[in-house]
Amino acid sequence: MKYRKEIDGLRALAVLPVIFFHAGFKFFSGGFIGVDIFFVISGYLITSIIIEDLENKQFSFINFYERRARRILPALFLVIIFCIPFAWIWMLPNQIKDFSQSLVAISFFVSNIFFWRESGYFSTDAEKMPLLHTWSLSVEEQIYVIFPIFLFFLWRFGKNRVFWSILIISACSLILSEWGWRFKPIANFYLTPTRAWEFFIGSVAAFIIQSKGVQKNNTLSLLGLVAILFSIFVYDETTPFPSIYSLVPVLGVLMIVLYAGKDTFVEKILSYKLLVGIGLISYSAYLWHQPFFAFARIISSHHPSELLMFIIAISSIMFAFISWKYVEKPFRDSKIIKLRTIFSYSILLMFIFVSFGIYGILSDGIKSRYKQEDLKFLNQIFDGNEDYVTKRFNERLSFKWQDNSIKIFLVGDSYAQDLTNAIYETQLGNNISLSTWYINSKCGNLYLPFEKRKKFINKLNTSMCISDDHYENKEFKFKISNADEIWLASSWGDWQAELISESLINLTSLTNAKIRIFGRKDFPKVRLRNYLGLSINERASLSEPVEEKYINLNKRFKEVLNEYDFIDVQSIMCGGSSINCKIFDEKGLIKTFDGGHLTQSGAKFYGKKLIKILEDDNYE
Repeated sequence: MKYRKEIDGLRALAVLPVIFFHAGFKFFSGGFIGVDIFFVISGYLITSIIIEDLENKQFSFINFYERRARRILPALFLVIIFCIPFAWIWMLPNQIKDFSQSLVAISFFVSNIFFWRESGYFSTDAEKMPLLHTWSLSVEEQIYVIFPIFLFFLWRFGKNRVFWSILIISACSLILSEWGWRFKPIANFYLTPTRAWEFFIGSVAAFIIQSKGVQKNNTLSLLGLVAILFSIFVYDETTPFPSIYSLVPVLGVLMIVLYAGKDTFVEKILSYKLLVGIGLISYSAYLWHQPFFAFARIISSHHPSELLMFIIAISSIMFAFISWKYVEKPFRDSKIIKLRTIFSYSILLMFIFVSFGIYGILSDGIKSRYKQEDLKFLNQIFDGNEDYVTKRFNERLSFKWQDNSIKIFLVGDSYAQDLTNAIYETQLGNNISLSTWYINSKCGNLYLPFEKRKKFINKLNTSMCISDDHYENKEFKFKISNADEIWLASSWGDWQAELISESLINLTSLTNAKIRIFGRKDFPKVRLRNYLGLSINERASLSEPVEEKYINLNKRFKEVLNEYDFIDVQSIMCGGSSINCKIFDEKGLIKTFDGGHLTQSGAKFYGKKLIKILEDDNYE
């Protein structure tokens, strides 16, 4: 197979946007499409190698997997070895437990399945996962296991049938991804069946080039480059991926691979020496950047600045050059490193990684690293809080009111779940009868027809919000019309402030009940590392600034809802201040475990403050 410089330049065009996207640079809002570029390139190169060997009757499964092992494992294992000591030093128990699970998953090349079950790619927690990016390697490895076998056994039926079979499988995979982003968006992002079509588009290119060669067409190759650049700078986290939207960058790569023949404008650009150099080290650059960013975010007291993240990005590229020169290149050379050595060390290192991972899981995040006093504090954060938040609220989803008490209908998201705990952690719950209704915050938490809210809802959540719509629900309307009071509690957003007045007008048309709106409660970002080693008194006296956007949002709701009963939860929870917030109570117990939701001590604090606000309304 003939070497093409422009393909390495294309690799640079894939890896740089991924790095800058993960660094948090909004200019590269669609930088995540770099992974899709890699998939297409991999499909093209791997298929070209296999079909060339099949035609020459030289194909060997052992040789194929040896090349893959030499290409993928040495640099990957180096990065994992680098990560382990820093994880031990810097990661908190929950983080190192997740890290340990990812080690086991990576060792068996199923990390995409693990991260599908554990996280969303664009979530803030994902930013602190050093090995999150290995999901794409697992997708490729899973394809590498099946695809050569598929080609080998289908080859006897003729190249034309193989080509059309791949095209049909690609179409099925694309259709599946179109279904997936609507109904299973996280699985759609991570899993191989919805990603395979991108790889197979590269395979299609391999068959065409093997038959006709690389064509020279300035217009089509330039159109391909524009399509890729458009995706990098216009797409963002709300763009469904993979989906039909992915066709733009994927077909862009296809056009470059097929039509960027020698002396075309695109071939000259992508063959530029610097781009080719970055392309050569792109695999190592991809491996190094995420651990660097993740550990920087883990140890930072505040969100790392763009300047720092840029310096880290450049550092990851420098590390990539070193690992490419001293690890990747030597291990690819069979004269320097023998096959037996590759497989022996691979098995040994995978055994070590799995052993460390199992130890991290069974030791509950290696909690033995901490002093007893700090361990008590950490246990308050990590022990069962998510179950605590939802349990009481869920028990009252179908709860029937009692006639001899105030009938309250509580509607909202996880902030309403926190309010339920505040009620029942104090005597506030003694004289009321509470029924609850959950509405996903991604869908609005407002009593408006879906069409009114549709333009504000992320495309990825459209299907969920349609099925979750409560506007015409008979049980919802019954509870609205029969409640003594309706309490609305939510993690309100800017767009909800625009629509809440109309929503409340709709509600009041159905009921004479008193309506209370509970504002947001947003603590400063919880920096657990900063609180380790502090005494109870030191923790109790700590105040930290609340993000200005949350302060302004609560102010906006107060202005919009001045004729309604608005309760400023932010002020309640932060000790009377909306600017600086105490996240520990007077006993030094933390009120929140994640910067938004309440621990048991936080719920008690909330309930006691709420009693004083409501004391004139006969709740006691």
